[in-house]
Amino acid sequence: MGDPKFARPKTSTPTHPWKAARIQQEYDLREEYGLKKISGRGGGRREIWRELSALRRHRNQAMKLIGRVDTSEGHFAREKNDLVESLYRKGLLSEGAGIDEILQITVQHMLDRRLQSVVYYKGLAPTMRSARHLIVHGHISIGDQRMTVPGYHVLREEQDLIQYSSNSPYNDPEHDFRKSLELSIRDRISDEEDEIPERDADAEFVEQIKSDSAKAPTVQDTVPENEGGKSND
Repeated sequence: MGDPKFARPKTSTPTHPWKAARIQQEYDLREEYGLKKISGRGGGRREIWRELSALRRHRNQAMKLIGRVDTSEGHFAREKNDLVESLYRKGLLSEGAGIDEILQITVQHMLDRRLQSVVYYKGLAPTMRSARHLIVHGHISIGDQRMTVPGYHVLREEQDLIQYSSNSPYNDPEHDFRKSLELSIRDRISDEEDEIPERDADAEFVEQIKSDSAKAPTVQDTVPENEGGKSND
């Protein structure tokens, strides 16, 4: 057995590094979900590879169980039920889903369960990229636990606990950011096809988040070092 300090990587890189169609799809997903823009070590594409690797493990496990002649008894039945229940808790399957539906899960479903995406879908940020900055700068918490990892996978039971951190200035409904956010959401709902306001709001809100974080260091300093997670900006 190897040293536990040197665990095997759980992320698999693409088998072929220069397939144009796959690279373009990864770039489109990176922009849609506001992933890392840096080019080093894959940037936001590595976050996509991580989700694809996890999705591949789920599918392989499901196909092994589907291929069994009889999984209605013994430990195979328990393994099947445990897998379906686990993916339901992770928000990847609906209630009452069967093991066959695991094969219909896509990488988009995996990316939708990231904390960054859930924060945006709950209306706590105007864009995906601003949601990432809110998380990295410590403005988002799940219950009382401050979260700083945009790639954290939100469990179904944690969805309703996502909120602004108690020591974040954005926790005040009268903050200018909250008022601007409400206007931005109204504009997005009224005209979802207009991309210009979203792009302008992205740069505006990101700069505002950085500025407010610099003015209010207590957002970072008032939480013990062992809480939250490693920054992944």
